[in-house]
Amino acid sequence: MRLPQARLDQVLDRFHQVEARMGAATDGAEIVRLSKEHAELKPVADAVQALARARQEMTDLEAMASDPDMAEMVAEEIDSLKERLPDLEREVALLLAPRDADEKASAVLEVRAGTGGDEAALFAGDLFRMYSRYAERRGWRVEILSENEGEHGGYKEIIARVEGENVYGKLKFESGVHRVQRVPATESQGRIHTSAATVAVLPEVEDVEIEIHDKDIRIDTYRSSGAGGQHVNKTDSAVRITHLPTGIVVTSSEKSQHVNRDKAMKNLRIRLYDQQRQAKDNARSDARKSQVGSGDRSERIRTYNFPQGRVTDHRIGLTLHSLPQILEGDLDPMLNALIAEDQAARLADLEAEFG
Repeated sequence: MRLPQARLDQVLDRFHQVEARMGAATDGAEIVRLSKEHAELKPVADAVQALARARQEMTDLEAMASDPDMAEMVAEEIDSLKERLPDLEREVALLLAPRDADEKASAVLEVRAGTGGDEAALFAGDLFRMYSRYAERRGWRVEILSENEGEHGGYKEIIARVEGENVYGKLKFESGVHRVQRVPATESQGRIHTSAATVAVLPEVEDVEIEIHDKDIRIDTYRSSGAGGQHVNKTDSAVRITHLPTGIVVTSSEKSQHVNRDKAMKNLRIRLYDQQRQAKDNARSDARKSQVGSGDRSERIRTYNFPQGRVTDHRIGLTLHSLPQILEGDLDPMLNALIAEDQAARLADLEAEFG
């Protein structure tokens, strides 16, 4: 892809403007905003400058090659540079392509048992353990926000906060229906059963600008109960907030009612923001052949087949015969393939923009 020089110049101009403004700014809020933009622009500007140097070097070498005495000497350098230039172009193109503004954010991970009864709850537990192991490998912190255990193990529902660098960017394609095919421990005839669990990954963005009117919410307090009906709280400190226009319900059951209200409101903002994101993702995916970036959470995205030891992602047609390793948290081969597919779609969008 031959990127227009005018587009590259535009990036560098903005980068230099931000740098100059940072040196003169005195307002704290402006300094924070400029610092954030500078951090986002710097890798792009560095890549653009590296590409510009390589292009200039090619121009200089081609001029030298026109001299019969120099042609043989620079031919090898020209060949080497011709091999490097497409990679530099692709690197810049990926940085310039439209991308998810929330990629670097932490995330809220929700895993729920679907069809399949006790086996679905056990599978939901397997999935949550898989993501926890992956988070551990990457040095992320997992904090369980709420959990509802299955009667025979696993979870009917578990919600956790995953904190770290680029959590959402790595896990965002995990949202959807995950299907498992295996012989349950309770199956005496050795028959393979099919069960399912749903996964949702929501970006946890600190400065989400979502306006919530008092008239649009109902706040209820109640006494939360623990296992076996034992009361965790002796007062009605747990909070349930219902967003009336959308029907979204969020809860928090810490010991402090004040803390619970704050947590529940933050959770509500995350969900309303995610609802807006899903609408945009769905609109975008309608114009693409690839459904990797779709926000459709009812879509069956992956099958875990235990008898054959394989995992298949149906969106990109990828099958890996490494089910035990994947369940132990070795998710990068699958996630990297999904990210590569999305990058290809974004490059196609950029190519269409440049004609």
